[in-house]
Amino acid sequence: MTERQRKFAEYYVQCGNGADAARKAGYSESYAAHRTDELLRNVEIAAYIKQLSEAAQTARIMTARARQELLSDIARDEDNAAADRIRAVDTLNKMTGEYTTKVEAEVMIVNLPPRHGKSRTAGLLVEWVLGRDPSQKIMTGSYNETLSTMFSKNVRNAISEQKADLYIPVYADVFPDTRIKHGDGAMNLWSLEGSYNNYLATSPTGTATGFGASLMIIDDLIKNAEEANNELVKEKHWAWFTDTMQSRLEENGKLLIIMTRWATDDLAGRALEHYRKSGAKIRHVCMKALQDDGTMLCDAVLTKRSYLAKTSAMGKEIAAANYQQEPMDIRGRLYTRLQTYTALPVDENGESLLQYLLCYTDTADEGSDYLCSICYGVYNGTYYVLDVLYTSAPMEITEPQTAQMLTEHRIGCAIIESNNGGRGFARNVERECRKLGNRHTKITWFHQHKNKTARILSNSTGVMQNVLFPVNWADRWRDFAGAVLSYQRTGKNAHDDAPDALTGVYENPKPLGMWLV
Repeated sequence: MTERQRKFAEYYVQCGNGADAARKAGYSESYAAHRTDELLRNVEIAAYIKQLSEAAQTARIMTARARQELLSDIARDEDNAAADRIRAVDTLNKMTGEYTTKVEAEVMIVNLPPRHGKSRTAGLLVEWVLGRDPSQKIMTGSYNETLSTMFSKNVRNAISEQKADLYIPVYADVFPDTRIKHGDGAMNLWSLEGSYNNYLATSPTGTATGFGASLMIIDDLIKNAEEANNELVKEKHWAWFTDTMQSRLEENGKLLIIMTRWATDDLAGRALEHYRKSGAKIRHVCMKALQDDGTMLCDAVLTKRSYLAKTSAMGKEIAAANYQQEPMDIRGRLYTRLQTYTALPVDENGESLLQYLLCYTDTADEGSDYLCSICYGVYNGTYYVLDVLYTSAPMEITEPQTAQMLTEHRIGCAIIESNNGGRGFARNVERECRKLGNRHTKITWFHQHKNKTARILSNSTGVMQNVLFPVNWADRWRDFAGAVLSYQRTGKNAHDDAPDALTGVYENPKPLGMWLV
């Protein structure tokens, strides 16, 4: 059992929440959110948790797990009063982190991949808000009048639905006092009993005259890639939002923008920049189709196989924006052109002309960072990329993977940055190499004292001119390619591990001490 696994077990006994325990133990946010079950099924971890729990019980302390089991028994017992069972479930949800922390925000921006229930979620929110408070005034804005009308009808029809089956719940079962006002149920503008003009659905081509909103929802304004790349369309969307919609938001009103990302300057991007500059309280929820740990956001909606099939057929910029919510400005991209090769250089006898076989590794700084290890050969000042390992997996996985890659490519010298645990990583990789019978690769490490961003920017031209990739590199190393091709010259970049390692390749044309292959 690793030290991180040990910490996880200890934190788990304290709080009973697998995700919280994983985060406190040093696992990444994505791993903590989706893969704690794997930790709990680990035999060593489970045994240690049992040991700690028994010790706590001996000390006459009811563990978090025991409390959860007691509450679960209460919730499952049909002989208990419904109110008691509901309270038990509510308490359990709070203990296990099912409820998100309440954040008092004025603006909320939610970014989701296509077909992941954006409009459905927004519609259910409208129903819930009006059920809780029928005096609320809600305005929704959609791409066009057809979509806005459909959105409105779905909400109106849900509120008006009559119960037909005793065992199938309807809206009135939850909110019996919330009803559409008789004779005031138009498609795009309607009221609730006891109120006036509770709901308006509109679009950039519609109207909002005379309507004020305590909650405003903007639902996916961009139709396709053509619009996303049309500066005039995006400017019209922004003008409609600022000139028409914002003016209808009442004092202390709330704004929700829910959309798939398309570009850095789409409505979500511009709104984030605008409200941050204005000092507004913002909550930004960004959900990727492909999670950092390799799992999918929702397999029932989009499997990994379907994701790869869809994204491989579209431009990398649109794929990164739509599915990973990582829009990139093509005009501001640092690496505008990268060279490729179809074959490695050989002499007239077919023997390799590569002078050195090297590997440069940038270890992960934090749990959310990536390890990037690039194997390459050097010939007459040209760098030929041979293989890439780019992953956010923990060191117990990446150390043997790195050693395997070094061994397969008969790397003469492996250079590893030692800034963030790199020295320990290097020693472990060397040990793994020896296990594989590899005594050829020299493992060396050094402290990188130069500024990372400055190195990446100043060496970008040299990288584009002198570093060559296999022709199919973007398909072979999709995550690595995405990180390299999306890196922006200015502004904040989500990840810089891949460009950093690529820069390290260019900075090291030969091994220390002329270590020959």
